[in-house]
Amino acid sequence: MNIIKTVCVYCGSGPGTNPRFVEAAHALGKNFAENNIRLVYGGGSVGLMGAIAKSVLDHGGVVTGIIPDFLRARENALTRVQEMIVTSNMHERKQLMFDRSDAFVAFPGGIGTLEELVEQLTWAQLGRHNKPILMANIDGFWEPLLGLIDHMRSTEFIRPGLTVRLLTANTVEDILPKLQEAASAVATAVPTTNGKKVIEKM
Repeated sequence: MNIIKTVCVYCGSGPGTNPRFVEAAHALGKNFAENNIRLVYGGGSVGLMGAIAKSVLDHGGVVTGIIPDFLRARENALTRVQEMIVTSNMHERKQLMFDRSDAFVAFPGGIGTLEELVEQLTWAQLGRHNKPILMANIDGFWEPLLGLIDHMRSTEFIRPGLTVRLLTANTVEDILPKLQEAASAVATAVPTTNGKKVIEKM
């Protein structure tokens, strides 16, 4: 059985306009700490990034921040974390976030969050990893993207036989159970004969 011990969270460096986003970030941080899940995140102290990380720390959890040098001042790197890794560029940051994590969660965010999420989906579709990927669909934030993925499938740009398991959770409480279930399923999954996979919403 695969056990999730470290989760990378992609999320906005701003709080967004919906107070439920920040509330959910605080709840996720508390949930991680109580379940001994190490948070890997972008290293900042502002926005949803800061809210999640500070909540993990406030509840006795462990945090790894990974931030490129040029963003340390702009995103106010959080000095309280147990581990802060400063990289020379964004590519190195993203690779380390991948290497340090057992699973990935996309919280509400902007273009950077979207890019990080889609990159993990792409890598999974190409067979480079089978780590769980989950979209935290807080107050329906990701519904437009889920609709686009359905459109890609219906127009056969995501073709049968190219599936990636894309998890969704509407509440914070559902996130860890879904990640653990998906990780456990990996060990017993039977690979397809052609080695290819499709984006499937769970």
